[in-house]
Amino acid sequence: MKTLPVRLTPGQDLRAALEAAVQAQNFRAAFVLSGIGSLSTAGIRLAGADQPTRLTGEMEILSLSGTVAVDADKTASHLHMAISTGTGQVLGGHLEEFAPLAPVPHQLVDGDAE
Repeated sequence: MKTLPVRLTPGQDLRAALEAAVQAQNFRAAFVLSGIGSLSTAGIRLAGADQPTRLTGEMEILSLSGTVAVDADKTASHLHMAISTGTGQVLGGHLEEFAPLAPVPHQLVDGDAE
């Protein structure tokens, strides 16, 4: 098992950046052990919802986990995230697109490096 620490810069789309990091290592699949950081916008698909909920403002990632799969130009990531808003409201669900407000450290562990 290989560990790949990933640190993102402000403005990057978290999901796309994680998929790009996995692909850059020629991994086909990986899983996220942990992720924390700050966001300015977020897209979370809540349980039972067909469309993501879009949020803006200062938010903190409380938890991020799931799988990242890359096959040539296709991706099949399944990531879950819990965030808190500036008012302390906590929301969680499937990660859609968003841009971090501050650098977000993550650790990825390769599940299949061949």
